Amino acid sequence: MGEGTQSLKWTHGDPDYLPPEIDTSRPSIARVYDAFLGGKDNFAVDRAVAMEGMKHFPDNGEGARQNRAMLFRGVKFMAEQGVDQFLDIGSGLPTMDNTHSVAQRVNPDARVVYVDNDPIVLAHARAILQTNGNTRVITADMREPEKIFNHPEVEGFLDFSRPIGLLLVAVVHHLGDDEDPEGLVKTYKERLAPGSYMQLTHFCSCAPEVRALEAVLLTMLGTGRARDMPEITGFFDGLEPVEPGVVHVPEWRPERPVEYPLGLGGICIAGGVARKP
Repeated sequence: MGEGTQSLKWTHGDPDYLPPEIDTSRPSIARVYDAFLGGKDNFAVDRAVAMEGMKHFPDNGEGARQNRAMLFRGVKFMAEQGVDQFLDIGSGLPTMDNTHSVAQRVNPDARVVYVDNDPIVLAHARAILQTNGNTRVITADMREPEKIFNHPEVEGFLDFSRPIGLLLVAVVHHLGDDEDPEGLVKTYKERLAPGSYMQLTHFCSCAPEVRALEAVLLTMLGTGRARDMPEITGFFDGLEPVEPGVVHVPEWRPERPVEYPLGLGGICIAGGVARKP
């Protein structure tokens, strides 16, 4: 079982150690995303979902990598605007580079809270972040915002009377229409102080291959909903969009020229960053 436990061995002598609350018989969103990224913190059940998804959406994980790259560009932008605290909801498993490392390169005092409902994220992140006093990680579900706001690791650590960078990156598309994703995002926006920013990315239903991927995720993972551009743009209502607005993720403030036409990995996820006035 050694694969899938890479960072846990840092805090436990047994390299095959797994906390008992981690269920390796069912796929998890965080581990499937890690598999799409080509990571090692996943299990056979997670890789099966990723492999089936790539049969219908053969981008070799490029969409996941493009999404991750936009996350970093967005965090860097917000930090350069003076934002020094970030709430990363649905953060997933730690990788080579993360929200806190990007933000703290701009401002070493920047504070970051990672939130995910998968207990394996807490286990891995604690092992990696044990020497970083400005970064915390909690297990919580984005569907219960008050539990996040009032969590003892959040309350008093993040100051919601000051600007915050709210990250909803590749997480809202795991909410079904019956869970009122628009209303839930609105709840988070309402808690932000003026001058805060929200970054949100979401599966975009702009190609038949994306719908095929959606069907795989809904069948094998039980979640993963593609929405169209107007729906994704609607999540930013009430905020001031940062140029270039809501676009396919490679087009958001790219660091190098974008090659057109965009491939599958470039069109499958859209998003943007917006400021609360």
